[in-house]
Amino acid sequence: MMRYTGSLKRVSSRLLLELVVVSFMGSIAFAAHLTGIAVVLFPELAALSHDVLLRPSGEWARQPAQLVFAPTLTAAFGLFCTRHLHYSALTILLIVIVSLAVIKLLRCSMSPAISAGVLPLVLNEHSWLYPIAIFFDLSLLALILMLRKRYPPSTSLHSVGNAKGSKVLDTLEAVPQNRFWFVALMGLVLVLGAAAQFTGMRFLLFPPLIVMGYELFGHPEVPGWMKRPALLPFVCLITAGTGLIAEHTLHPGFVAVMITVLCSVGVLRLFDLHMPPALAIGILPFVIESPDYRYALSVFLGTVVLTLSHLGYKRLRIS
Repeated sequence: MMRYTGSLKRVSSRLLLELVVVSFMGSIAFAAHLTGIAVVLFPELAALSHDVLLRPSGEWARQPAQLVFAPTLTAAFGLFCTRHLHYSALTILLIVIVSLAVIKLLRCSMSPAISAGVLPLVLNEHSWLYPIAIFFDLSLLALILMLRKRYPPSTSLHSVGNAKGSKVLDTLEAVPQNRFWFVALMGLVLVLGAAAQFTGMRFLLFPPLIVMGYELFGHPEVPGWMKRPALLPFVCLITAGTGLIAEHTLHPGFVAVMITVLCSVGVLRLFDLHMPPALAIGILPFVIESPDYRYALSVFLGTVVLTLSHLGYKRLRIS
């Protein structure tokens, strides 16, 4: 009976915190609507807020200063490149390498900073309001995280989700330790970046994909990140499609964002996928100018390449 009561409390706490995440993303979307600045809605914010608020003792939540400064710095560099360089695979590669250098210099594992760096180039964003918006978004999230740690739910300060899943996430989000992850990630960026450059389908290499690649190539032997990894492209297609449909059919925008986050969390749980960057996929249509079916198609194709590359990389390491 006590075990059942404890489980019920954990489920209730998780649902409450997920509602906080949904409300937080809705508030950010409302601010983007009021200001007319679409990039106030930083897509990776969905992944970061869900992870740190549900796991205040997790890898990312233990780095509140880096949570704010790593994405802000990479966003500023990515914007600088967008203003002075053309979109190309080599420009993306440059931004990714500098973003990884920032992560290393700050001694953190804040991989969403890679997404923050690449996003302005993919969106062709030229306003310096972009890194400023990211700074304020993440400062607000860090403040909410501090309150979360100070006033935890009645269950405990620790993660309210599955303990095994939390361990998997901590491992994926940690600094890569194997020898060849960097080469594998750069190869993925070059191949998909070149395909995106020459086809005009920029979202073949959508920013959260690079973050997922960083985590999977950096920790290829981690079991349990998804029950059936081959289904990853379909999960990402569903979340992309959810965001796309919501953006086209639901008004006002902040309601659509809240529903998208809620649905995306449900999809990840349904497929037992422990990969927070996948939550950002549903938010991207809200910052893209006139998104259409090509976005969802690009996400699917890009994720197919990532999945096959990850499986091939694992086999090469074993052989």
